[in-house]
Amino acid sequence: MEQVPTTILSTERCHLGEGPTYDVATDTAWWFDIREGKLFQAHLGSGAIRIHALGRMASALGRIDAERQLVVAEDGCYVRTLADGAMTLFCALEADNPATRSNDCRVHQSGTFWIGTMGRKAERGLGAIYALHRGKISMLFPGISIPNSICFAPDGATGYFTDTARGALYAVPLDPDTGLPRGEPEVLLRHTGVGGLDGSVCDADGQIWNACWGASRVDVYSPQGECLRSLHVPAKQASCPAFVGPDLSRLLVTSAWQDMDAEARAADPQAGCTFVLQASARGRAEPDVKLA
Repeated sequence: MEQVPTTILSTERCHLGEGPTYDVATDTAWWFDIREGKLFQAHLGSGAIRIHALGRMASALGRIDAERQLVVAEDGCYVRTLADGAMTLFCALEADNPATRSNDCRVHQSGTFWIGTMGRKAERGLGAIYALHRGKISMLFPGISIPNSICFAPDGATGYFTDTARGALYAVPLDPDTGLPRGEPEVLLRHTGVGGLDGSVCDADGQIWNACWGASRVDVYSPQGECLRSLHVPAKQASCPAFVGPDLSRLLVTSAWQDMDAEARAADPQAGCTFVLQASARGRAEPDVKLA
């Protein structure tokens, strides 16, 4: 396992850190503490961090434009205005099912937003993966227990996702113009050993950077499913990566202390912190979500 230079971006210990993304135009990273209903905002150049209380569980966001974001929450998607933090419901999603919440999400190059849901207690098969395409929600894959690793190849023609409970990373052919499937998912790799597949992001070369929950690392896979690198993360439960920095060469990694008792948290003192790894990556900027 590689030990790359690593700094702590935020010492705030997230119950369940997730959903990191980065806005190159403003040098700002965003991520969530799902369980505590918090949105983190960090200006990388200055190190200034703000924490926004959302009043609901939320797990991911996509940039709409310079003034607005689309926040994916436990009961639907909200347009959030950056100037004042006001949230306006755009569309409901499983709002009639109090047993579920949102989880892993990512925006396709076309502007289509893939959104994962799951049971609040990770109940088997209770979640799904949806697509928000031009303002309309449709279900892509039902019966998902813990949706994770949603990310897309650089040409937009392949999508990836996992059901962490099944330990398999799937690849599915996509229409690059819409981000919607044009074939069935196939198993790209099966995870073995310690930990489980959590959040992922694709770099400019099509490599898949996966946070391995429970194993204190990020694994890098080729588009063929071969493990190329493993980078140490100083918290056991690494949850999701995002490329950050003006040249997108660094890797932000969220983590969590969820399900840890007092003894386990004492043994993992940085659990829940948010890190930046000097990964020497060739990252890609996240696209804007398109609502119409």
